[in-house]
Amino acid sequence: MTHEDHPAAAAAPSGVAEAEGREPGRPAAPNGSSTRRGGAERRKDNAQNPRPRGRGPVYAALDLGTNNCRLLIARPHDKSFRVLDGFTRIVRLGEGLSVTGRLSDAAMERTIEALKQCRNKLREHEPARMRLIATEACRAASNGEEFIARVKAEVGLDLEIVDRQTEASLAVTGCADLIEEESEGALMFDIGGGSSELAWLDFRGGRPRRQGRMAASIRSWQSLPVGVVSIAERFGGVDVTPETFEAMVAFVASHLSEFKGRGKLKQMIAEHPVHLIGTSGTVTTLAGLHLGLERYERQKVDGLWMGRSEVDATMKALLAMPFDRRVAHPCIGRDRADLVLPGCAIFEAIRREWPTERVRVADRGLREGILISLIDADRGTSRRPHMTRR
Repeated sequence: MTHEDHPAAAAAPSGVAEAEGREPGRPAAPNGSSTRRGGAERRKDNAQNPRPRGRGPVYAALDLGTNNCRLLIARPHDKSFRVLDGFTRIVRLGEGLSVTGRLSDAAMERTIEALKQCRNKLREHEPARMRLIATEACRAASNGEEFIARVKAEVGLDLEIVDRQTEASLAVTGCADLIEEESEGALMFDIGGGSSELAWLDFRGGRPRRQGRMAASIRSWQSLPVGVVSIAERFGGVDVTPETFEAMVAFVASHLSEFKGRGKLKQMIAEHPVHLIGTSGTVTTLAGLHLGLERYERQKVDGLWMGRSEVDATMKALLAMPFDRRVAHPCIGRDRADLVLPGCAIFEAIRREWPTERVRVADRGLREGILISLIDADRGTSRRPHMTRR
């Protein structure tokens, strides 16, 4: 689902233990490094102060989306996990895909280089279990399977192209602990580069006790064939007028009419406590702008509540912001300056269709969902008698 990623977000989710050793930067620094310091300096420090080895197995999750390549490596800790390392780079694998139907040579080369860095981190940490997934770009491209085979041959990583339902379920699992306890339901949306996932969670029959089982509460879901990259390629993302923005919103809204249970969800929102929960760079960018951050700070954004009027005001300010100011803004940056308004258009179409009073911002998603699922599965196995732990 790819998720979009934010220019400077840290990797560990709120409620998850702080990272051991170095903190994984998210996404890449200007020189392409995924950490705050250079590799030579980091190796020197590690030689003097080797990373302490914690107890328990190490798990890894990789999410290769239309726009980003992201890796998270962690160890179980209490009921969640402790982040050990991470990597994020904007690779734009799906650049031009909506026009040609194929992954371009340049995009594949960029992605291969990023995956080589992920491979090196995996070799360093030697995870006991990992899941490496690819989403919309590889699903949609006519040469997607061919690219996955090339990755295995050249990089040594065996990526799995997941279907849209799996992607939506993993996103729900990753964000589940941000759903308000008093709510009887939530509409989670994940705005990606090439597709956007929606999942309606209904707790009126009870709420799962374990985060890894939250996807069982999905009453309806939809994968929209629109993302920030595809919308930007269709309508443009540099000079976006109010008229262009409304055209984007209308285009997305035309797809929302296919959501199963569309009217029943509207009725539930009118009669019961329900809120939106958004996981994407679009929503975290809006949160950073709303807070007036001079630099993106994940700990202030992840879990933030924004009211309807606050979202309205922040979107209005962003729509009035010229491209060069978006480029210069520390919560946006050059890599996402042309994508943030297409993302806002997707968000706006969703909130117009299902208006709620609040949205909760999630700086987490597929990788966290993968890790929670892997850890939860192993914990479940260890609790069963006469079963061998995988």
